[in-house]
Amino acid sequence: MARVPGLRRSVLTLGLPLATLGIAVAAQAPALRSGGSDPLTGVRSRLSRDWVGSRPEAQNVAILVMAGHADSQGIPGAGTSGAAVDLQGARPMQPGIRDELHWNLEVARRVVALGRQRGLNTRFYEPPLRTIHRGDDPRTNWSVGKAHAAAGGYALEIHFDAYGPDGVGSGVIPALHRPFSRIDESLAQAFGAYPQRFRGGLGGPRRGITLLEIGKLEAPLEPALRNPTSREAALTTIAERVVSALELGVKPPSVHSAVGLAAGNE
Repeated sequence: MARVPGLRRSVLTLGLPLATLGIAVAAQAPALRSGGSDPLTGVRSRLSRDWVGSRPEAQNVAILVMAGHADSQGIPGAGTSGAAVDLQGARPMQPGIRDELHWNLEVARRVVALGRQRGLNTRFYEPPLRTIHRGDDPRTNWSVGKAHAAAGGYALEIHFDAYGPDGVGSGVIPALHRPFSRIDESLAQAFGAYPQRFRGGLGGPRRGITLLEIGKLEAPLEPALRNPTSREAALTTIAERVVSALELGVKPPSVHSAVGLAAGNE
């Protein structure tokens, strides 16, 4: 989750293989209006959605992808440690950083690499320091993302949500600097959506950065990521879903209409 002052943010218990749970198919998961659950990413946001993304984006729009909390470790807003660490006593995935940042980095890097392979104009930004105390320091995600969005690009920050009742679930929190785009919309169709002014308007969206919550860092998502036998498949599936949504978001309006009609006829 995004930087908010004072906010802090298991092995598959079903004993079923990932293919049985449908994770391989989850990359093409059907759109859910509100709520519901996904076999890999878990519960989706049940909060009322009050926006629709219809602003076109150029097919070659520069897409900046960042890992949430990459500049706020060891201070308020460091991200969630996840249920495995906090509740089950598991070791962090990487010493010195919260588990959320570890997975944010893993997903963000894969999204950028896969996006480039598929012809998208994606690039990755990683701050030079893991702890930057001022949010408006020019090296933070916030500052770099704000400048990118102000120059006409699309800025996307990857997050995993808090476990338990503190978390909401997967979904998009759109940037607030201009009308919501078709990329915002396609990501919302793939992951769910939050209200535009979630928690009064988070720091990232107020600076022009769209936040994507992949899912709550608990079962079923966290065990699939932590288990070495399922990790790569889970990360690949998540990256594929994000990139497919980005691709759809930059397609001409006629393609969106055709996809909508096809979905309505199923």
